[in-house]
Amino acid sequence: MAFGVLVVTLDRLPAWILPAYGSTWLATPALDQLAARGLVLDRLLATGTSAAGTLAALAGGPGGLLEAGATMGAGWTVVTDDPAALPPALAAVPRRVEVVLPARATVAREPEQTALGRLMAAAVAAVRGAPDGAVWCHATSLGRVWDAPEGVRDAYVDPDDPPPPPGAAVPSFTVTADTDPDLLVGVRHLYAGQVTLLDRALAPLLAAVPAGWCILVAGVRGLALGLHSRVGPADDEEPYGEIVHLPALVCEPTGSLAAQRDGLLAIPADVGATVARLLGGGATNPQGPWDGHDLWPALADGSPPPRDRVVIDGSGGMAVATAAWHLVAGSGAGRPDAGQAARLFAKPDDFFEVSDVADRSPAVTEELAALLPAPAAAVAGKPVGDLRAAWERPLSAAATGGDETAVGF
Repeated sequence: MAFGVLVVTLDRLPAWILPAYGSTWLATPALDQLAARGLVLDRLLATGTSAAGTLAALAGGPGGLLEAGATMGAGWTVVTDDPAALPPALAAVPRRVEVVLPARATVAREPEQTALGRLMAAAVAAVRGAPDGAVWCHATSLGRVWDAPEGVRDAYVDPDDPPPPPGAAVPSFTVTADTDPDLLVGVRHLYAGQVTLLDRALAPLLAAVPAGWCILVAGVRGLALGLHSRVGPADDEEPYGEIVHLPALVCEPTGSLAAQRDGLLAIPADVGATVARLLGGGATNPQGPWDGHDLWPALADGSPPPRDRVVIDGSGGMAVATAAWHLVAGSGAGRPDAGQAARLFAKPDDFFEVSDVADRSPAVTEELAALLPAPAAAVAGKPVGDLRAAWERPLSAAATGGDETAVGF
């Protein structure tokens, strides 16, 4: 059994931005080192676009991560910059440290003055104050304030590049044919700087973790940066990978997971159940296909993975992902693609879902789309239909990826 556990959850951190997931244009040495020490899950997908829902799934129910961490000597300490963002189970933890986000977003002079710097410093103190306990640090500022100092926020701006937008407010707008491409470039540079700031703030926290602790660093929700007609947070986020494909880095004390990566389909509830097992927690009892399964058998000895698909119920539409495909049936309300039919993207080649191949693989498109309730058939914004059937209805080899000839091009 591990001596303690550190969980760091980061809202608005997608997988694609990190070098551990293939990004080649920014530096995150602390996260790279963590990835080398542990397990990288390549296909972790959220089952929705709600941060609270993903956190609740990660925390789990009986026998899950939250319960397992509570058995550590000092129990849980929750450190957060937004207690209102916590799901009920985490909000109920009595030992909590709150680092309030600034009322007005401004660019900081020093990294220690930033929202991420102050939050991670509080997490360091929590770890040092509970050497036999469990610390859960949840950050929301990647989607709330981009306050990295000038030298950090401009780190990826070349002399010939347009200057990034001024100020520390997180941009939010719809991309149209009239949107200045230089604006998109600047926004992406700013976000890259903010991720670099995150890595620098994480470094002392990871260094403070005692030997014998488990560590989980995971994204909770991604951020749109212009790939699919949207920049920044929104109320109707379509479930493309930039929003639902999440990073997860897992380290455990024995080093048995060191330098491993696996592309099996996983959901946040699976990650929580797996870390709970590493902590010596009791067996979980999944009641539905969206509940957490311990991934250890599949990781350790090649046992069959617990799922052949992930069904995503987002605020702006639905999606279903398999080993070979990612199908999006989004509402597209108020956007250039409004009313567009289901879109199909080949995986893993089309990492960013930019090449719709629905017309080239019509049988797969029809089969996967038939799993999902039509986005137009909704009540109070919620899809109507049997989600359990969407998760459990048998799929053909072409749809799951067992038939390599299924792509018609």
